[in-house]
Amino acid sequence: MPESLTGRLLVASPQLADPNFVRTVVLILQHHDEGALGVVLNRPSKATVAEALPPWGGFVGRPSVLFGGGPVGVEGALCLARLQGLEEPPGWQGLGLPSLPGVGLVDLDREPAEVAARVERLRIFAGYSGWGEGQLEGEVKHGGWYVLPAHPRDPFTSRPSTLWGEVLRRQGGQLAMLSTLPLDPHLN
Repeated sequence: MPESLTGRLLVASPQLADPNFVRTVVLILQHHDEGALGVVLNRPSKATVAEALPPWGGFVGRPSVLFGGGPVGVEGALCLARLQGLEEPPGWQGLGLPSLPGVGLVDLDREPAEVAARVERLRIFAGYSGWGEGQLEGEVKHGGWYVLPAHPRDPFTSRPSTLWGEVLRRQGGQLAMLSTLPLDPHLN
């Protein structure tokens, strides 16, 4: 298997035509021989967490909406969180992401009050992004994704609509230039 992409960002290249992933930034939570799993960080929905998961409504960061984590398992939800200290809350699953220490998943069946005092940030995703064996590697090889380092603020940005451009700009060079590309290049 090639180097693990766990903890890295996938930033959709302008040539990626899949409507599920146009201009998305995906945080890879797991990558191994059988495939990969991640969540789209920049697809806020119109549904508030308070409407969809009332007990958790007062505990998520801004914007306090559900995020579309990807096209797989959209009936379910994942809760990504960052620890406030070293003490893990009940229902915690650390992800061991080198670039994002203290980031993990929280079991949404737990009582929010049990968890809230021990986490700094929470974000809830409806669905996730998934790839089968070799699929993601093929998409990267064919130029569909840029594999880039994650910054600790990326998973919980308060400005998700600008994340795609921000991640590209901080790379410098040609990727920074791509950040200004209009969604429809014919309008340029």
